[in-house]
Amino acid sequence: MTKKCLTFHAFFKQSVVESPNEHYRVRHVNILYFLEDDTITVMEPPVKNAGFPQGRLVRRDKIPRDTSGVTYHWKDFNVGIDIMIYGITYHISSCDEYTKEFLLSQGVELNDMEDMPQDPYTQSRMNLNPHVRKTPPVDDKLRRFLEFDGKVLRFYAVWDDRDSEHGELRPYIIHYYLADDCVDVKEVKTVNSGHDSFPKLLNKMKLPKDWKNVPDDYPSIFMEKGDPEVTEYYQPKDFVIGNTIFILGRRFLLYNCDDFTRRYFKHCLNIEQPGEMKVFEEKKPSIPPPLPPHIAFGTPEDTVQSCYTFMLKPPKKDVLRYITNAGKKLRYTASMDWVHPEDEHRRFMIEYFLADGQTLIQEVKIPNSGFIAGRFLKPMLLPKPQTNPDNPEFYTPSDFLIGSIIDVFGHRFKITGADLKVYRYMEANPEKFTEEAIENMRKYMVYEGLLTEEIKNIANFDIRHDGCENQDCEKQ
Repeated sequence: MTKKCLTFHAFFKQSVVESPNEHYRVRHVNILYFLEDDTITVMEPPVKNAGFPQGRLVRRDKIPRDTSGVTYHWKDFNVGIDIMIYGITYHISSCDEYTKEFLLSQGVELNDMEDMPQDPYTQSRMNLNPHVRKTPPVDDKLRRFLEFDGKVLRFYAVWDDRDSEHGELRPYIIHYYLADDCVDVKEVKTVNSGHDSFPKLLNKMKLPKDWKNVPDDYPSIFMEKGDPEVTEYYQPKDFVIGNTIFILGRRFLLYNCDDFTRRYFKHCLNIEQPGEMKVFEEKKPSIPPPLPPHIAFGTPEDTVQSCYTFMLKPPKKDVLRYITNAGKKLRYTASMDWVHPEDEHRRFMIEYFLADGQTLIQEVKIPNSGFIAGRFLKPMLLPKPQTNPDNPEFYTPSDFLIGSIIDVFGHRFKITGADLKVYRYMEANPEKFTEEAIENMRKYMVYEGLLTEEIKNIANFDIRHDGCENQDCEKQ
């Protein structure tokens, strides 16, 4: 019988004195009888808004039946009888299924189950119409600050001032601060608008709807309007795309808002903001003016730079290209495609700087040639012949090939050789050269003996791996 108990549903009447509304109160209880030690406890189920303590009314113990000291036994319990426990009479009206089956199995004849009576005062209270009181909302500034600080509604508007002389549509941005219901208006600066630039048209403040409606005796000359003088302020629901609002006498048309504002109106106010309105006339794309011709001083980039500002600045350089290729240059040997017999034996060194694309030409010293060795052409961007002088095309490494002719301001040079670094550069940048050009340069390097070590390594590798299918292995 461990952890086995009998449950009886009962009630008792409690007298209520000095109350015009009720004389007694019906209280429902559960009498639990523990079979393991014949102890009894009385529990009262909780009742909402009862007004008196509930729970365990009688702690678990053996309960005496009378003054003789004989305690209650489960055989003394049945449905429809009264049980006195410590001076309080409990009337048993029903029991649970387990208790019913247990008593029937022990030969106890159960009386008919009874309905539990209801408390008359509780029933009368339930029949009354509840009086619902609505507490007016309190503007909790601290809560609004903690919840909406940094959250701002942004609207794009235009001030329609076309009724006045030389009036126009001027764009503005209206900010509505949810933390304190303040509004400010910021002017959108446009290039060459002809208007003085001010940071704000309206500083942050609460925006009244009817700012002129004030008492006649209000000293508006030296005092600002406050809450006592303003009947209504603008609220978020007033800012809907397509509406016209008046800000201190100026007429503003709302034509767009940002994504956060749209989400706030949809989820918090259940208002779907319309799409963007077209308020400005679409301007035809202006044709850029043609660039002036080269003035023959400096480079064409210098001429173009003089069109942008009166204070001349050097053209911007490709810094990434300069850092990547700093100190790197390609060297070629060349001879002059001579017309005069004395130029037949002249030899030149052409250097191409990868950092800025400039070309340097120096003449190689030849004894008894009659020509002074040294610089033939200073470093400069070398334009190709018959190109537009205002926008010329310059020589690049793809033009310096073995046997090609380079025209330098009427002097024709024929490329006769190159160093090994040129070939390495062509291998590293195959997209800038044709396959034929790379192969011709490779044949030249082999002919000059500059690739002997590389060819020897490749031959030794082929000998060691002759007949081996796996190219990654090595023969022992």
